Amino acid sequence: MTSTHTFSARIIHWGFILLYAYGIFKQLDDISELENSELLIFEVIFASIFLIIVIMRYSYMRRFETFLGARESIPSAHKYLAKTIHISMYLCLIILPLSGLLIAALFTQGITDGAVQDLVIEIHGFSADLSYVLIAIHIGAALYSRIKSEGVWTSMVPIWKENKSVTNKKIIKIKNLENKFFEKVEDFFSTPK
Repeated sequence: MTSTHTFSARIIHWGFILLYAYGIFKQLDDISELENSELLIFEVIFASIFLIIVIMRYSYMRRFETFLGARESIPSAHKYLAKTIHISMYLCLIILPLSGLLIAALFTQGITDGAVQDLVIEIHGFSADLSYVLIAIHIGAALYSRIKSEGVWTSMVPIWKENKSVTNKKIIKIKNLENKFFEKVEDFFSTPK
């Protein structure tokens, strides 16, 4: 079952993180900043490129197993949870530039405030906030997977490689409890009512 992500997948994953971080650090403080036409054009170009890259990344990455590199079987319910979080991240990362482009479009039409612009700004802010939460969950899950020495970390991260299965009895116990939990979830949802 052991496998690893391709070099291209790793470049796409880590390169996108830099683009996302740049987008977060260069964000606007106020919509009135869009009065600067050069900034407005830059924001539209950046959001368009960001959107294209997110869609390309999703198209490329969806062909890979969620737990690629796992050295042992992963319960289906756990795979489903991980896939749901990944898809939710992609949705947030698509809504983020789309709402930004809509803010810019409304602004260029003279709609700088009011119910419609306020709604789009709220959607934009919510997708940004939710992306932070989902990315934090993703990072936490990756670190947790590394602690459990499942092999998933090594398939994507170039440092702190996992050489062997975990031998710590406490971690093994936690892994077993986790697997039993996910198996019970599977049984609950697969049992005819």
